[in-house]
Amino acid sequence: MFEAYNGTFIALAVILATVLLQWLIASGRKAKEDGAIPGKPPQQQGHESFTFRAWRTHQNSIENLSVMLGTVFLAVLSGANPFWTALLTGFFAVARILHMILYYVIATNKNPSPRSYFFMLGWLANVALLVFTLVHLVTK
Repeated sequence: MFEAYNGTFIALAVILATVLLQWLIASGRKAKEDGAIPGKPPQQQGHESFTFRAWRTHQNSIENLSVMLGTVFLAVLSGANPFWTALLTGFFAVARILHMILYYVIATNKNPSPRSYFFMLGWLANVALLVFTLVHLVTK
């Protein structure tokens, strides 16, 4: 059964690798700051600081990760269509990577910013997968 979800598992691995990379970048960058204290948010609390943006990117991914993991596991364990599960999980992974890149390179307080669109695309992929899975469960 789980072989059918290989694409989903690859997408999950990409999502987890992305969060680990963000963690490395955010921690490494913050550690280089004068007066950095482990476990404390960066002192520069604004988008003009790459350290702040790297930290927020990682925090934002963590905030999104638990819901997406729950949705993916519900889809897989319920036997939802493997193609759509993989497609929507992969779409989420790509949206989160693009969100990360844009957050790293664009220092803006504008809302919505270009990164906001990719945040929303990832969020929509999560919602679509959850709805798809719920429909699958109800019509089973």
